[in-house]
Amino acid sequence: MEWLYLVIGIAVLLVAAVVGLVTTRGRRTPPSVPPGGGTDVLEAPPVQAPLVETPLVEPPLVEPPVEAPVREKPESTKSRLVRLRERLAGSQGGFGRGLLALLSRDRLDEDTWESIEDLLLTADIGVAPTQQVVDNLRTRLRVDGSEAGDPRAVLRDELITLVDPTMDRRLKVSGVDGKPGVVLVVGVNGAGKTTTVGKIARILVAEDRSVTLGAADTFRAAAVDQLATWGERVGVEVIRGAEGTDPASVAFEAVKHGVDAGVDTVIVDTAGRLQNKQGLMDELGKVKRVIEKQAEVTEVLLVLDATTGQNGLIQARVFREVVDVTGIVLTKLDGSAKGGIVVAVQRELGVPVKLVGLGEGPDDLAPFDAAAFVDALLG
Repeated sequence: MEWLYLVIGIAVLLVAAVVGLVTTRGRRTPPSVPPGGGTDVLEAPPVQAPLVETPLVEPPLVEPPVEAPVREKPESTKSRLVRLRERLAGSQGGFGRGLLALLSRDRLDEDTWESIEDLLLTADIGVAPTQQVVDNLRTRLRVDGSEAGDPRAVLRDELITLVDPTMDRRLKVSGVDGKPGVVLVVGVNGAGKTTTVGKIARILVAEDRSVTLGAADTFRAAAVDQLATWGERVGVEVIRGAEGTDPASVAFEAVKHGVDAGVDTVIVDTAGRLQNKQGLMDELGKVKRVIEKQAEVTEVLLVLDATTGQNGLIQARVFREVVDVTGIVLTKLDGSAKGGIVVAVQRELGVPVKLVGLGEGPDDLAPFDAAAFVDALLG
């Protein structure tokens, strides 16, 4: 019987061992974690959730904020006038000093009067005005003698009379019946026409007027781009068309926009080709006609380069025949002893010089004043 109990005990132990082995193989030993905290490279990949198809939607494109252009603040008219008079006195002072030196001689003989006449002629005053000034000076200084007064005061009076302070030099930039004033700017290429348009806009903006610019010089892409740059600097809208667009259509749209938006003034830049006077006449005539379907042209400004002398007078004659010029803008008057062109061009056209430019700066344009101009000439 003892051997039977021994067999049963061995069988029980074998069964227990088999059960334990199966239980152990059914469990997985958790992966060991290395001291550094990383995951064992033999770790089984985690069970992923089943993929769910979703429509592909691109995230919205966020545009970076666009900074508004910095608008320059124009100088006041008073400040601009003071600075320009100083520049004019510096560039034209030799002319005035030369005249005063001749008139201050103890003896005014014929040689002296010829020298005075030559000096006036070289300043582009013109033959007839020069003769008028010399005759008046001879009478007042030779005949009247000491009663004429100081030679400087006499010369000043004669030059002011020559420049004619009685002319109406106001810039007509206001319209009627609630419509904008329309300023048509004409002149040859290279005279500073487009730059003048931008500078006039600055003057008007400084006076708190609303302005629209029309880039009707469509045959020169550079002119259109230049005017657009001025518009950004001053903060005014520029109406433009594609290169080669009919200038009249651009002018029409600019004035139409001005009427619809209720702006105070529309300034239209025009082409300045002189190769064919008839073509120029037809083009400017058409521009003016289509503008006046919207509003009256209140000012036609002719821009002339003061350094061109007699060539400037030839240009003035052509434009006088083409369009009704109401005022003159003399540019590049600095650095030249040609101040007399003011007198010559006024007599040639019978219209006043209204604005003068004496430099490349954005505020180097100011209203013309006869007495201030002569005082600057005389230093």
